[in-house]
Amino acid sequence: MTYQPLSEVRKSLRVDWYRCPMKPGRLRELSRRSDAQGWFQAGGHTALFILTGALVFGFWWHELWLAMLAALFFHGTVTSFFTGTAPHELGHGTVFKTKWLNKFFLYFFSLIGWWDPYDYASSHTYHHRYTLHVEGDRENLLPLEPSLASSFMLQLFTVNLLTERGRTFGKGGLISTVIITALGAVGLVPADERAPINEWYRALHRDQPDQHRRSVLWSRLLLAFHGGVLIIGIASGLWVLPLIFTLAVFIGNWLSYFVGLTQHCGLRNYSRDFRKNTRSVRLNPLFSFLYWRMNWHIEHHMYAGVPCYNLAKLYEEIKDDMPAPRTLVGAWKEMRQAWDRQRREPDYEFDTPLPPSANPEPVDNEERQSATSELERSIGELAPAGLKEG
Repeated sequence: MTYQPLSEVRKSLRVDWYRCPMKPGRLRELSRRSDAQGWFQAGGHTALFILTGALVFGFWWHELWLAMLAALFFHGTVTSFFTGTAPHELGHGTVFKTKWLNKFFLYFFSLIGWWDPYDYASSHTYHHRYTLHVEGDRENLLPLEPSLASSFMLQLFTVNLLTERGRTFGKGGLISTVIITALGAVGLVPADERAPINEWYRALHRDQPDQHRRSVLWSRLLLAFHGGVLIIGIASGLWVLPLIFTLAVFIGNWLSYFVGLTQHCGLRNYSRDFRKNTRSVRLNPLFSFLYWRMNWHIEHHMYAGVPCYNLAKLYEEIKDDMPAPRTLVGAWKEMRQAWDRQRREPDYEFDTPLPPSANPEPVDNEERQSATSELERSIGELAPAGLKEG
């Protein structure tokens, strides 16, 4: 399929999003950032990484191999959320009130997680502005398969170097994406492969060349850092260090996959109602913490300037106008049923029912009722310079 250049999409595509109404002033309260809450989230996730990594090292040191493998599984489960999840919210710039703390932790999690915050900032800006309108958002191309294939499950519960856990963005594996990005800018791979992996990256690079250049430099830094960890581990005989710092993100990906795929899988393209194209799920406190509260995903898309730690409060404010959050098991049943039907009916999309108390989904020709404020449209500080709205 041939798409318009993204520069043309920005001129021609306008999505008049429906947002649940709120009490005057309440959105501003919920949008306030807190360093204390930021430290609890980012610092707490880092502390879990250090704790589980220390357990891996301690069991390795004492040659308690089964205990080491168990600790490595939990360490990988914690670290797998360094890829995409932690940098996602920090990329919005809404976690800490102090801006440099957002940047510091963004780069820290991205470094350990083999994550590219530059290409992702471009991609995710489009994802928020044009969610599931494929001319301007190909970060997730529906339909997505909620795979439970035995070979894939084996990778998720052990080591997964080959796939990016169901997402269109980065499919082919994180390491290969980083290598192609790092090499492509200097002509060391064929020209038609310089942009990493897929059409969406190429479109982003043509649209935001400055971000692409930063992405290339960052990818080289990733290779230098993780190559250095590997060299130190081999030279010192501490071969456990690459397991803790470099490979952990590829170990025990099961939880990040099961919670992350629920965001849009099986839902509707081309809706201007986030209640129809996005899904929220209820999680236990630990899973929600590791997922940076992104289980409240409708709320995040509807008001993306609200920090992750206030999303549950946001739901309470607008719940009468919202579908009930699914359970994780319920979401997966819904996705699997939708996928089974999509294989027979390729155009099928699950239509999320709204409660009787909710406002109906706006129709395509409905006139705009009121102007949308800058605070309501906010996506935090996600957009790179080339995508700032004037």
